[in-house]
Amino acid sequence: MFSIIPRRKTVAAVLNTLLLLLLPALAHAEWLAEPRVGGHFKTLNLLLEAPPADLGSSGELSSNRLRLDFAGTLPGSVKGEFSVEDILLYTDPPSLAPLPGDSPNRRLDLEKDWNRGGRFAHQLFVDRLNLRAHLAGLDWTLGRQAVGFGRISLFSPLDIIAPFPPDALDTEVRPGVDALRASRYFGMTGQAGAIAVFGQGSDDNSYLATLEGGPTGVDLLGIAGVLRERTMGGVGLATQLFGMGLKGELAWFEGRDPDRPGGDLHDDFAIAGLEADYRFDNGLILFTQYLHNGAGAGDPAAYPEALASAAVQEGLSFLLGRHYLLVAPSYQLHPLATVSGLLIWNLEDDSFLLRPLLDLSLSDNLALQLFWNLTHGAKPRQVFGLPIPRSEFGSASDSGGVFLKYFF
Repeated sequence: MFSIIPRRKTVAAVLNTLLLLLLPALAHAEWLAEPRVGGHFKTLNLLLEAPPADLGSSGELSSNRLRLDFAGTLPGSVKGEFSVEDILLYTDPPSLAPLPGDSPNRRLDLEKDWNRGGRFAHQLFVDRLNLRAHLAGLDWTLGRQAVGFGRISLFSPLDIIAPFPPDALDTEVRPGVDALRASRYFGMTGQAGAIAVFGQGSDDNSYLATLEGGPTGVDLLGIAGVLRERTMGGVGLATQLFGMGLKGELAWFEGRDPDRPGGDLHDDFAIAGLEADYRFDNGLILFTQYLHNGAGAGDPAAYPEALASAAVQEGLSFLLGRHYLLVAPSYQLHPLATVSGLLIWNLEDDSFLLRPLLDLSLSDNLALQLFWNLTHGAKPRQVFGLPIPRSEFGSASDSGGVFLKYFF
């Protein structure tokens, strides 16, 4: 059933049905210029070992996604974009992983669930639905669209609207958000912009201004405004030095409801990162980042509170501690085979996640990834029958599997 507000259910159901029925006709409509249809099918199959201290059970997960993208130009040089995605999720046990839930960055309820919480669960949702036009010297985009900020590759503190987790496998398509965006370009690389992102209620709305540019060889980015009732400001810099890529970002936030359960942990906090990347003569590419996560907790015993905080629940932060080292090497063994890795090391509790990965190109539009997630850290201790964390990744389970991607 559709979620949140009953009167929106009918609107969402009608929109979904009409869009699915109209899509084949739109692709052949003569009044559309340069219609484009594409998409992908992805299947992620995971085996999860049981976590320590009886925090859960072992299990299996299969997430299968079919996506269809449509784009074209309407009369008046107005560009349109529409994407629909279908998820079939199998989990054993059923509670192992849920379907995607409500987003704090979406006002319209354009998804439908079947059997949520069951072993086989199904979701159909609209991920893009927007119009783009150039008016009064500005580029405008209205509707569900992709919004991304920041320059750091591993985890960007300035990517504050819908960021990817630092351990995400699938980062090719950014989740759409409901927004109105205006941009103006100046000079060779300068850009000023403003964006309003609309959530489920007025307290979930965000209003931000951005400024990009800088002298030759230096890319500067500034962001300021209100992010879901948090006053915020941030700056970022990217440049090259002696063949090494250097990027630095800092974002400061005023805490949202810090004195209430489920609010931010702190009255104010900063998330900052410094990343360096280098390509060695032998072909090895290495990314290294120090990350300060001011939204997290300094004491492992407070990790459950950090997990329930607004910053984590909204996807602004994905880690529970405060200081991290992230390392991501990659090396091309063959034009069709690349081996890579990811290390996320909590510098305070000395726990880490290590993921080796083999990426195989099976054809021009078919790729296969084989991977395993290894976790290490102090295991939780039992206090009056309750597990108390002593490290972040020591409370997690090992996992691994196969990720197949087909593009059309």
